[in-house]
Amino acid sequence: MSDFAQELRAENSENWNAAVQHRFVEEIFRGSVSPEVMRRYLIQDYQFIDRFTALIGAAIASADRFSSRIRFARFAAMIVSDENTYFQRAFDALDVPQAERDGPVLSPETTAFQALMQEAARSLDYASCLAVLNVAEGLYLDWADQPGRPLPRDFVHAEWITLHNNEGFRDFVGWLRSELDRVGGALNPERAAPARAFFRRAVELERAFFDHVYS
Repeated sequence: MSDFAQELRAENSENWNAAVQHRFVEEIFRGSVSPEVMRRYLIQDYQFIDRFTALIGAAIASADRFSSRIRFARFAAMIVSDENTYFQRAFDALDVPQAERDGPVLSPETTAFQALMQEAARSLDYASCLAVLNVAEGLYLDWADQPGRPLPRDFVHAEWITLHNNEGFRDFVGWLRSELDRVGGALNPERAAPARAFFRRAVELERAFFDHVYS
């Protein structure tokens, strides 16, 4: 099997590593992200759920195997249940009014990432959908999966970490990588180019999103 996923990550290692080692990551493990920054981060991040779910739907529609469709459907159920519940509890703890949960002013970084997910979904190109999903989930596993590191006391910090480093999530990200290897590795350079471009743009936007919450 091709190492297409690892190849894409290596091509984008500068931005990938900058995101994984970001100030936000260090502060969330210490439990020291300020309430203002955490509010801004979660309010903006919550606006991805709709487009992200649509992207999973596009992956289901364009997948070449029934078993892959089932895997994505199960993951989508987790996103709209466990993760959505965390957001609502965190918003309550941070005193986020309903209007800011439902219709906040979007940052340029949030708008750009929404547009990228929508573009990948509309392409109905399975490799391109996988490329964006590998960044969105794989990068988060990479920063959150730090075995032996103690969790902060505040659930707002701790559960955002554990949502992205539990065994089920780790297994799903591993499957995403193997699926991108299987599908992307079988493409010739011309047909692989869109997925490669989507991966690069997604990594750039992930880094920019971490940066902008401190702006």
